[in-house]
Amino acid sequence: MPEPIFALIDCNSFYASCERVFRPDLQRIPIVVLSNNDGCVIARSADAKPFVKMGALFHEIRGDLKRHGIVAFSSNYALYGDMSERVMSIIEARLPAVEVYSIDEAFADLSGMSESLETLARSLQYEIKLKTGIPVGIGIANTKTLSKLANHAAKRWQKQTGGVVDLRDPIRRDKLLKALPVEEVWGIGKRMQVHLNSMDIKTAWDLARSDAWMLRKRFSVVIEKTARELRGIACLELEETAPIKQEICCSRSFGKRLKSLEPIQEAATAFAVRAAEKLRQQNSLCSQVRVSLRTGMFNPNEAKYANGLLCQLPYPTDDTRLIIAAAREGISRLYRDGYSYAKAQILLLDLCRRNEYTQDLFAPEQPIRTERLMSTLDAINSRWGRGTLQPGRITKQSEWGMRRELLSPAYTTNWSELFVVKAE
Repeated sequence: MPEPIFALIDCNSFYASCERVFRPDLQRIPIVVLSNNDGCVIARSADAKPFVKMGALFHEIRGDLKRHGIVAFSSNYALYGDMSERVMSIIEARLPAVEVYSIDEAFADLSGMSESLETLARSLQYEIKLKTGIPVGIGIANTKTLSKLANHAAKRWQKQTGGVVDLRDPIRRDKLLKALPVEEVWGIGKRMQVHLNSMDIKTAWDLARSDAWMLRKRFSVVIEKTARELRGIACLELEETAPIKQEICCSRSFGKRLKSLEPIQEAATAFAVRAAEKLRQQNSLCSQVRVSLRTGMFNPNEAKYANGLLCQLPYPTDDTRLIIAAAREGISRLYRDGYSYAKAQILLLDLCRRNEYTQDLFAPEQPIRTERLMSTLDAINSRWGRGTLQPGRITKQSEWGMRRELLSPAYTTNWSELFVVKAE
């Protein structure tokens, strides 16, 4: 059996890179991308990182951005999602086993491949850049954790490595482990860093040399596996199929404070629609809906209110109409006059797989015609775009809609916003 070999393919500054693909004039201009409602910085190009901290509030740094010549964009999720699919389709066409880990990174199993893996990686890197315009870094190693560190090194020392690092050589691996602080290891957060530093574990090398059973006893099996993976012992397998979610949430802040019930119910309707779509995508049913509503919690001049309640559905279902009814009923019961509301949440609970649960013989169940209706709804929205067919309670000009004043065009998903090249 061949030794396990993993690769991590990670897009460089993905959101910023997507914005640059159709704006060649921004290739040498620093870029930041903002969160929902243009709240804070959630992504930075490499040349913006020295000037802007992750999570910085946009209204506080607007002047600094202008002073440093940094361009800000609102989050364009339609563009980012489509560009991600293009990148992942190229990876999946070239490599036999792929785990899409997030919107901008994927693990691949390279075990048993006969060709030069570094040559393969550079060829894949070139193809992704050629076909999508997105630069990627690739890390290769004998474990997933080490491939993550290899990818980190590929990006950190881009000029020296060309964006590809192979850590299968033990001497090269140990040299990198000794150079990287322990907080750079995949899965080690700030709290864990403090605990490990108190034990004089300050580098990735220190963690790799630590007693694995002691780590398991003091912390968890996850930290034990991390230490073993750093030694080159593969403990984590490729997950080609995403695990089924045990709960599904749709939660967003409103574009502005809402004081009346009607727009809040409309927002809850939209959130319920999206949650139901996610539910059907994983072929599940839900029996309960938790509805939450709150005001802004950080403005000392605003009255505070936060509450939630659980709504029981008549039977396990993926019917958008029933979930909407529960969401609207919940909001009407939670609403209190006199507050300025900032956020609502719809959480689907008590999930089960379709045809994999035992129901009482005389209990009601979801009608076949409902399944056909939901299937037709999803087919139309899949072909013609999300929101093509939606409840009439959702208006196009909503009061609660996300504030995105710096939004770039949907270059790849909207006919009216296609990229245009004008001849001089």
